[in-house]
Amino acid sequence: MIKVCIVMQAWGQFGLSCGEFDRFGDISVTKTTLCRFRVCSLAALALTISGTSLAQLSGDVGLAAYSTGSIVRGEQRWSSVLPYGYFGYDRFFMRVDTVGAKMLPLGKGHLELVGRLSFEGFKPNAQLPGLRERSNPLPLGLGTFQSFDWGGLFLYAFYNLQGSHGALIEATYAGKVKAGAVTFYPTLSLEHRTAGYVRGLYGTDAAEAASMGKAAYSPGASTVPVLGLSASIPLTGNWGVNIQYRHRWLDSPIRNSPLVDKTNQNSAYVALAYTFK
Repeated sequence: MIKVCIVMQAWGQFGLSCGEFDRFGDISVTKTTLCRFRVCSLAALALTISGTSLAQLSGDVGLAAYSTGSIVRGEQRWSSVLPYGYFGYDRFFMRVDTVGAKMLPLGKGHLELVGRLSFEGFKPNAQLPGLRERSNPLPLGLGTFQSFDWGGLFLYAFYNLQGSHGALIEATYAGKVKAGAVTFYPTLSLEHRTAGYVRGLYGTDAAEAASMGKAAYSPGASTVPVLGLSASIPLTGNWGVNIQYRHRWLDSPIRNSPLVDKTNQNSAYVALAYTFK
């Protein structure tokens, strides 16, 4: 018998700058290696095939090249090849960077327990030498996906278990447009981060501010729009390519931080995936 075990595991802390080193036991490994190891545990949802039927597995599983621009002074663009998944298995699911379980029927969908894989943390660098490390947030909360004839609506409310805590609330509309064999999914999101969430990443205390010759910065809450476009391109059999591009505008609480030198942020991925039906 074959069984697919879905394992939801807490992810650790790691920097986003490729090429930096850390200790893993007695072995020196790059941050990229740690990133791949931990995301493999979470992002593949530890799709551990230990024996039986894949009949309940529905969706896309594969490998993707990811790239996200940094908004922090002195930080390079982050790029890596990592597992990719947009699938459901029984009541468990993975939606690229969001994993969870369907708990109760709710409207046109379910009430869900959800976790988010966040890459917002960063470390001191040559331009920010007096900065303390910002760990990646650990968002955990509730959500729902509501499916309608005119598209879908994703609603998430996360509480950050890391650092200065705070909350992330996100609403996304997703449409669906067919053009021959290719399917396009335009998306429009609003992301609200509470003052505590923003302050933990982009605020500065007196000592950090002094190292930059600036005043301490304590930002308020942030609400930003995000526009995206995804495409699903079939290849042969159950194989296909999934592409996504997202553009995020920054508002003044983030943009005015002395740690930030951008007014917007772009991210994208290209995934080679196998579709389970």
